[in-house]
Amino acid sequence: MDAIEARRRLGELGLSEADAAALIEHFADCEARGKASHGFSRVEWLANQRFDADARPKLLAAAPGFERWDGNGALGYLVLHAVVGSQVAAPPDDARVVVVQRCFPSGALGYWVRRLAECGLVAALTATSPRRLPPPGGGEPLTGTNPLAIAVPSSDGRPIVADVSMGGVTHGDVLRGEARPEQLVPFGGEQSHKAFALAVGLELLVGALAGPEHGAVLVVARPDADPVPAFRALAASVRLPGDA
Repeated sequence: MDAIEARRRLGELGLSEADAAALIEHFADCEARGKASHGFSRVEWLANQRFDADARPKLLAAAPGFERWDGNGALGYLVLHAVVGSQVAAPPDDARVVVVQRCFPSGALGYWVRRLAECGLVAALTATSPRRLPPPGGGEPLTGTNPLAIAVPSSDGRPIVADVSMGGVTHGDVLRGEARPEQLVPFGGEQSHKAFALAVGLELLVGALAGPEHGAVLVVARPDADPVPAFRALAASVRLPGDA
């Protein structure tokens, strides 16, 4: 599927031109970065998700250092599109915690934090999903893959963007037939209890702040230093997280 076909299919789902354009930009960026599991293949998957094409996220509360948003039935991608756009338009004086309730699916979290870093902001974002990861010893899934993405801006224009799911493979890989469902377990092999611990911690962190439905928690801040160029010099030719 290409952008033209994706736009047609998204229109059939009732999404506006502007909303379809926001999704296509997300999918195209993922494709360009080699993350096809979060690319145009997600359009078919979206057809089976429940959302209100006409809904708009709501800012429920705003105070210095804190915001609470509600997805209000909108597609999670578009909820985060609105949230991130709001942070860019009105960044915090120092730092801000943003809690987003009822936000699913959230897409590639690295995409969202990269947008913030490209505007000069440090960002960390996590989001929950359906229970897909069993504990290391086996059994029923207890947590989502619960990715964590961190982006740090740089004066050289190349932010560092780390985006890690707690699964050994992604759900998108399973959807595309590139991984078997039984491979969707915490990463790390004999040390998989560490990934599972992170998944549990993030599951409960988001649940405590955003409520029982799938949600997201974003921390955004103005940097006080510029550590990335020196780290790139230290790393020399090593490819760093988020590099093309």
